[in-house]
Amino acid sequence: MKVASFYQFLDLPDPRSFCDSLRALCSEQQLLGTILVAGEGFNGTIAGSEASIKTLFVWIEAELALPVPIDGRWTESTDAPFRYMRVRTKKEIVTLGRPDILPHKQGGIHVAPDQWNALIEDPNVLVVDTRNHYEVEVGTFPRAIDPGTDSFQQFRVFAEALAESSKDRPLAMFCTGGIRCEKATALMLELGFENVYQLQGGVLNYLAEMRPEDSRWDGECFVFDTRVALDRDLAEGGYVQCHACRRPLSSDDIASPDYCEGVSCPKCIAATNPKRRDRE
Repeated sequence: MKVASFYQFLDLPDPRSFCDSLRALCSEQQLLGTILVAGEGFNGTIAGSEASIKTLFVWIEAELALPVPIDGRWTESTDAPFRYMRVRTKKEIVTLGRPDILPHKQGGIHVAPDQWNALIEDPNVLVVDTRNHYEVEVGTFPRAIDPGTDSFQQFRVFAEALAESSKDRPLAMFCTGGIRCEKATALMLELGFENVYQLQGGVLNYLAEMRPEDSRWDGECFVFDTRVALDRDLAEGGYVQCHACRRPLSSDDIASPDYCEGVSCPKCIAATNPKRRDRE
């Protein structure tokens, strides 16, 4: 099964009508996954046959008269990584809590994977991982700052604090597929940073383009589907997901006495309801 992640920031005058047409085509093509639509564009991760996904891409490109083809991040899955197909409208296609920030109007400089290593190895550059804390635990780049967030909406607090202390430093920012960085870099520019860069296509594109011996990525890459994480070859990695808290679990986590399938894991044991544990 092919899996494709894609997004586009643009001015979408009638998100609801576009969403309805998109939903019908996804059903017709027997696709699974999630696509979010807003006035600022669209964002999705879908699974199905390569032909079905490309049919959807071609339709979107024609329907919206896109100047260039959709640049999707392609991976594979042995089993269906999603159970349903959801297409819905939202205020933002990635929730920062700032629908007024429009990356297609102003954003960071995109850096190709083959130029990324040199950028993040510059000691004057602040490397910022815009993903959530549980994603950072699975894998990240050397020297990358963990914003300590549980959701992207919390990133604003981190960004404002960083602007207070380091506004004169260049920023190199990255996320899984690129979309969070689009908003994050636009926010940083608004906060007064001048030299803001983002990894083109995110970590998935970096892993696809870089030779293993040249890669600086350490660990696996968390993805929001049943595969949980992908290794350097973009194959399903060694993590599973806790069905209680949805956090990624390593083999060491599963071996812990705090792990009970569907009930608790070392990451959520402190918050687990004792009565629920007793019932199990």
